[in-house]
Formats: sequence, structure tokens, C-alpha cells
Amino acid sequence: MTYNEVLEKARTNIGPYCKACPVCNGKACGNTMPGPGSKNPGNGAARNYDAWQRVYVNMDTICDHDVPTTGLTLFGREFGLPVFTAPIGALPMHYSDAYDDFAYNDILIPTAVANGSMSFTGDGVDPEIMKRAVAAMNKVGGVGVPTIKPWNVEAVMEKLDILNENKIFAAAMDIDGAGLPFLKAMNPNAGSKTVAELREIISYAKMPFIIKGVMTVRGAEKAVEAGAAGIVVSNHGGRVLGQTRASADVLPEIAAAVKGQCVIMVDGGIRSGVDVFKALALGADAVLVGRPFVPAVYGGEAEGAKLLFDKYKAELVDTMTMCGAQKLSDICADMVYQEK
Repeated sequence: MTYNEVLEKARTNIGPYCKACPVCNGKACGNTMPGPGSKNPGNGAARNYDAWQRVYVNMDTICDHDVPTTGLTLFGREFGLPVFTAPIGALPMHYSDAYDDFAYNDILIPTAVANGSMSFTGDGVDPEIMKRAVAAMNKVGGVGVPTIKPWNVEAVMEKLDILNENKIFAAAMDIDGAGLPFLKAMNPNAGSKTVAELREIISYAKMPFIIKGVMTVRGAEKAVEAGAAGIVVSNHGGRVLGQTRASADVLPEIAAAVKGQCVIMVDGGIRSGVDVFKALALGADAVLVGRPFVPAVYGGEAEGAKLLFDKYKAELVDTMTMCGAQKLSDICADMVYQEK
């Protein structure tokens, strides 16, 4: 099965909203919600994609000619690829009922680990979503990152009890989920979190804790102040707030402010191994990719996801070869040009 065949098959069962496009650029789905689109005016995902296309690689082939390596160490564990799967939730609503969140995670969690990666998994009003994800992670040595919504602190602690008990590799909170209607309606203190509240949560976790949804230098500094081991520069694909800047545009200034103080990841619009290279050059340690893995699973399950991992790795290796980088730590800002 080829990747194009996976996409062709996905179009038969993925529902009316996602088109399983050859490149997931946010243009065909626009502001379709439910669906994989973005909040009004509906161009958040597309602008994330477009921003990476305004970053260009600087070719330099006067260099060593060994095959580049793509491994990295994150929180003491070796990974073969700096590409992790982003949390995706409510699949029957946004895509189709061919797969639900449980089935999707059961496929993607072990496939990611088998390909030198790991999965960030979603959360929702059904507590079984996280519990089932944890069960799947337990089968692969606890490797994965359950991503908790910013519920009230008491509810977050209850979820962390499960992760602590199961010795899960890392935990995250998608802090930008504060804009979701069902969180806004909760009391007490659901939604936005103070630095003190985040510090309390992070101190309770017995594993590295990552704050996802950071889009400003000050936000990154506050995450570090709270004790976050990592951040994810992400605007939720524009799903929770329209008119935000693209993640590629804010990444360099955030990296300049907190590089070395925490792990920096970036999510939003990354669609190739070339884009992965650009992200690392702009200051990220790793990237998250979400939407493209949905048609990969709908069209080919584990094989489809593996083909996508293989694609990203081959493209990353090729770009490193053509730009003179032998290992990920060689990739630097001089290897790209970001159009303003």
C-alpha cells in the first residue's frame, strides 16, 4: 500500500468534512466545525500551513556524506524521530464513526512507539478516553503523553492519580482548551490557570509535565516559572480562537526566550519532513503532527500511520543531507531563511 492509496481509501469512510487531501493544508475544510476546520473566520489551520511555506531551507552540500541520524533524547528516553502525534479527539463528531477515540488511540499509540515516536492523546468529558489511552500505553512500557484538558484543579489531580499510578512517561495540559464551551461552563476554576495553579498541578505529577498551547514569550516564561518540563507552541489549529498568529511565526521569539530552560515543541501546519527541519532550525526540539494521521489511520490503520512516519523520516533525512546536517543538533537558524 502506498500513501496515496491510503488517502484514496480514507476518502470512502472519513465523513463529509475532511477531504483526505494529498496535503492537509486547512483550505478544503476551512471553518467547517464540527469537522477539522478552524474557528471563524476559518483560516487558522491554513495560515499555520502557509507560514511554514514562507520558511526556506539553505542548501549546502559541501559537507560530510554520512547518512544523517534523526534520533533524540527526551526526558531520558531515546526516540528515533523528532515527530510525535498530536492529540486528536471526538473523531466520530469531527470525522466519521468508522473509528472512535478508543480505536484510534489503540492503533496509533503502539504504531508510534514501533516507529521511534510516541503519541500525545486527547481528553474529553468521557473519563474512559484517558483511561483507555493509559491502558494502551501500558502495553508499550508506559510511553505516551495523555493530554489533560484544563478542568478544575481537583479534576486534574484525579486524572494525574491515574497517570502517576501507571507510571506513564509524561503528561500534558492543552491550556488553550480553556476556550472550549464545556470548560467555560464549569466551576470552580475550570479553563484558564494561574501560575500558582499550574505549579500545584505540575508538582503533583510524578512525570515530566508539558504545557501545550503556548503562543507568546510571556506565556512560555510563565510555563517555565510554573515548573513545566516542556511546552508546545500551538494555537490548536485556530479551533479555539480565530485571528491568532501562526505557530511558525511565534516559535523563534519563544525559543530565544526559553531555549534550554524547557523542551520546546511546536504543533500546527507541519506537513513534511522538510517542515520538521524548518521547525528544528527555528528553535524547536521536536514537533507534533495531528490532522494528517487521521486519514492515515482511516485509510490504512497501523500500516497507514507507518507510511506517514516513514515519509516524514525520509524527507527529514533528505533535507539534512542537502543542508549539511549530520544529526539533529547540527540543525541551526543559519540553515533556513524565514520570509517576513
